[in-house]
Amino acid sequence: MIPARFAPVVFGFILSGLMSFIVSGIATFRATGTDPAFVTLWIGAWLASWAFAFPTVLVVAPFTRRLVARLVRPE
Repeated sequence: MIPARFAPVVFGFILSGLMSFIVSGIATFRATGTDPAFVTLWIGAWLASWAFAFPTVLVVAPFTRRLVARLVRPE
């Protein structure tokens, strides 16, 4: 198991991986349609986008948390 102090990084890793996987799949499909090389193109696009998405999530997450805290009324 991973120590709890790494939870934000693990969360960002998983979230950025899943989101970039879905978005790159949609974008690749829209660009290529049912091309026989679709899966290969998709995986290449996904890995490239994940390389940018993961550090972006780590940098943007604290700002996003502060913004959400300002927008949401405490219960």
